[in-house]
Amino acid sequence: MKLLNRDIPYSLPIKFIQFGEGNFLRAYIDWMIDLLNERVGLNAGVVVVRPRGNTVKPLLDTQGGVFTTLIQGLNERGEAVKQYRKIVCVQREINAVTMYADFLALARNPDTRYVVSNTTEAGIAINDTDAFYDAPPLSFPAKLTRLMYERFCHFDGAKDRGWVLLPCELIDHNGLALKAAVTHFSTLWNLGNKFKNWIDEANTFCSTLVDRIVTGYPTGAIEAIEGELGYRDQFLVAAEYYYVLVIEGPAWLADELKLAGANLNIKLVDDITPYKQSKVGILNGGHTAMVPVALLAGLESVAESVDDPEVGGFLLGVLAKEIIPALPLPRGEMELFAADVLRRFRNPYIHHRLAAIALNSWPKFAARVIPQLRTYQQLYGRLPQRMVLALAATFLLYRGDVIEMRDDAATLEWFNAAWSDVKRGQRTIDAVLKEWLANATLWGSDLNVIGGLTDAVANAVASIERDGIRATINAIN
Repeated sequence: MKLLNRDIPYSLPIKFIQFGEGNFLRAYIDWMIDLLNERVGLNAGVVVVRPRGNTVKPLLDTQGGVFTTLIQGLNERGEAVKQYRKIVCVQREINAVTMYADFLALARNPDTRYVVSNTTEAGIAINDTDAFYDAPPLSFPAKLTRLMYERFCHFDGAKDRGWVLLPCELIDHNGLALKAAVTHFSTLWNLGNKFKNWIDEANTFCSTLVDRIVTGYPTGAIEAIEGELGYRDQFLVAAEYYYVLVIEGPAWLADELKLAGANLNIKLVDDITPYKQSKVGILNGGHTAMVPVALLAGLESVAESVDDPEVGGFLLGVLAKEIIPALPLPRGEMELFAADVLRRFRNPYIHHRLAAIALNSWPKFAARVIPQLRTYQQLYGRLPQRMVLALAATFLLYRGDVIEMRDDAATLEWFNAAWSDVKRGQRTIDAVLKEWLANATLWGSDLNVIGGLTDAVANAVASIERDGIRATINAIN
């Protein structure tokens, strides 16, 4: 079977510099750019920069930069969708370590306008060891600073030669974090006030919220896929149907990116905070609340859990009656987003194992559910019963008799010792629970001070132990 290769000439001007060659950016940003080119004539080419040089994976250039996306999931009408698309916007891939001169040359290209990145949550980090004359510096922000300084010098500090930076790393205020990191290296390397002013005045650092599940290369189904495509593609990447890109940036960016008429779920906003709150509260919070309950109910996957009468009903209840009412956002918008979330959870093409999602359950619950629990109690003067039940289920999950829990060593050691004491009759479950809730390091504060919470969780734990998780769900009003 033939290997996929480019049959469309390299003709697009290089407007995007993309730090990161991984599955996510290729099935997300590159997929969007390709559709913008087709639908509204953005006419934008992409050069992918491989920021780490210690990998033996072949460059996209071995296929002329072309690769296939496979989009699968449920659409807005609940219908199963399966779409293939050849992505042709990538014009080249550069290894920044072995092709450093080519890397710096990107800064001197007048067409380059946007920088996107996905270098993991730890990618936007600073140090005092990267040096200006390293070829290249080790960290992503240092590489970017060196590239920006090359552009500043080549175009003599021209204000119309700045870039729009769109970091996709999963950290809060990623645009501000990236700008702070670039400023750090500018100061460390003594690049001067004129360069710092150019960073501030000529460049636009946008914070983003990114959302799409990208499952990567579909190893188990590749033979059938290749039979449908009629070619082999070593860079084929599969992703879910749903996606959204929220950009906190200036209004003129919508015109520059030609978003009007593109029919893409790209939102340009003044404040990204409400969108972050809805994602963390509804998507992440719903997930985190459901998983321990579903595991105690004997279920194995997310889709199975959504369709289960008790667990699915629990999820609907916690979203509609507890999480959404605790969010300071228009209810109608949140209900539409929740409907999208439920379709994503039901995606028949993605098998999300609950045991895998249960990784680090304690810190996830602290970040994603506890803020909604606190807000709900403050707004309505009572505790949200389903969140309390989810908290109790999370506590019992760490007993380790349902699945093998995966967390940091200190957490697992503490639970192992606590449950051993309970088995030997040296401590009660209620005493262990109270000590768990008191851990301000992980919860952010002692949760026992929340009025009635300790007793409510203890009662839920006792009900689960006595009657089972399903009967406990059904007893909620």
